[in-house]
Amino acid sequence: MRAIDLSTITWRKSSYSNQDGGQCVEVADNLPLVPVRDSKAPSQGALLFEAGAWVAFVDGVKREGLRA
Repeated sequence: MRAIDLSTITWRKSSYSNQDGGQCVEVADNLPLVPVRDSKAPSQGALLFEAGAWVAFVDGVKREGLRA
């Protein structure tokens, strides 16, 4: 499996992330895969999702009334 360099991408904090330092999820847009990481521990790496799978996940969470 080929490594993906995420060192130069622009991360954005999820609009559902807590501003007091808790539940901080960051994602990067406009890539073939959607990287997701914990903003409190960025050196721990990121999970990569196919864009369609990520959209389905976020839509499902929203539909269930949970916070993504």
